[in-house]
Amino acid sequence: MNQDVVRFELVSSHGVIEGLTPRQIVAELDKYIVGQDEAKRAVAIALRNRARRRALSPAVQEEIYPKNIIMIGPTGVGKTEIARRLARLEDSPFVKVEASKFTEIGYVGRDVDSIIRDLVEMAVTRERTRRTEQSRVGAEQATEERLLDLLMPGGTRTVMEEEAADLTDIGKQRLQASRERLREMLRAGKLDDRMVDFEVTEKAGNVLVGFPSGAGLEELGIDLKEMMDKMLPTRRRRQAMKVSEAQSIILEEEAGKLIDMEAAVKEAIHKVEQTGIVFLDEIDKIVGREGGSGPDVSRSGVQRDILPLVEGTTVFTKYGMVQTDHVLFIAAGAFHGSSPADLIPELQGRFPIRVELDPLEKEDFERILREPENSLIRQYIALVETDGVMLEFTDDALTTMAEMAFEINEETENIGARRLHTIMEKVLEDVLFEAPDIETHHVVVDSDYVKRKLEDIVGDTDLSKYIL
Repeated sequence: MNQDVVRFELVSSHGVIEGLTPRQIVAELDKYIVGQDEAKRAVAIALRNRARRRALSPAVQEEIYPKNIIMIGPTGVGKTEIARRLARLEDSPFVKVEASKFTEIGYVGRDVDSIIRDLVEMAVTRERTRRTEQSRVGAEQATEERLLDLLMPGGTRTVMEEEAADLTDIGKQRLQASRERLREMLRAGKLDDRMVDFEVTEKAGNVLVGFPSGAGLEELGIDLKEMMDKMLPTRRRRQAMKVSEAQSIILEEEAGKLIDMEAAVKEAIHKVEQTGIVFLDEIDKIVGREGGSGPDVSRSGVQRDILPLVEGTTVFTKYGMVQTDHVLFIAAGAFHGSSPADLIPELQGRFPIRVELDPLEKEDFERILREPENSLIRQYIALVETDGVMLEFTDDALTTMAEMAFEINEETENIGARRLHTIMEKVLEDVLFEAPDIETHHVVVDSDYVKRKLEDIVGDTDLSKYIL
């Protein structure tokens, strides 16, 4: 069988993940997420398949669609974090949305196309920021020259050039030497408080004050404010301000001149279409019972609204048309009392990969405290260290907190790893409050310390419901 495949090393323009094997992708996720190996394998394969697809000829690329994923598991076990970390690995545009919000106002709901518009808006903002950083050196140089023009006698480069034309060579050298002295002083911050008078751009009056919301323009992908800004004339007015304040305004203007926004928008849309990731949380909340009425009708309607996005459609945004054919959709839900089989058949077929995430055990809580690179223990140690206090946790303290987190989840509402946040805050409440004034610069948290802080609360089930 002939295969129209181009074989070459994968080279990415989107991030360091390009070319990583699924095993390497899982290893990256392991740095931040404990357990859930099956879910990690599923998303790693999905990400690798994107890299594989980009290594094919354009004609074949168009025929290969992402295999969307449903993650099934209780809250706080890592569903959102897996999707978010995956997007960061590939530097992909990422948006998280709760599917249930589309049913909050009955049969009307919010237009589901707003998911893609939000994704595009985020991608454009990131691309603009990236290009601003790339052009920062040039913008800073241009800003410095403009400030020097304002600080020199005459106040503008045109006036200075006219005066310099009448000067002798010696006069020109002296003028340049004065400019260089000012440059040194400017860079040293010695001129920050000096006042300069220059022109700033001012928009015409805000005609949108009191404009009614929900006018349906979002559904059309129209930004009314931006449209009015383009229609209304801009004014230039002179304003006096300190050099330190003028510098930030001029830097923003100069950076804007160096950025090709048309190219930035084009690149952002390309990234959305080829590497975008949509995380649909609480998808179980839009499962309706067969033959139901009222809210069930609304939920089924939301499923049918989401279906075209997942199947692949064209969404109109204020930046142009965006195709969703190759956007990866990762759905997640607890599915208590329901299952993915209760979704409408058409939507089920668009999520061929289903993985179940395991509930957290005692050992998992302890690993969550110890192993991730951004673990809570490391976070609190770093926070308290800013007050000059060294915080130390003993092994038995971590074990005790993990056991308490597990027990409280078993006896009350199970909120997964999020329980550790409330426990840590309660255990360290006194340390966090007293750290700036504490005389002892070394605080040791052991098992007895944890028990003293939590024993009364954990022993009272009713109290732990409200405090932990």
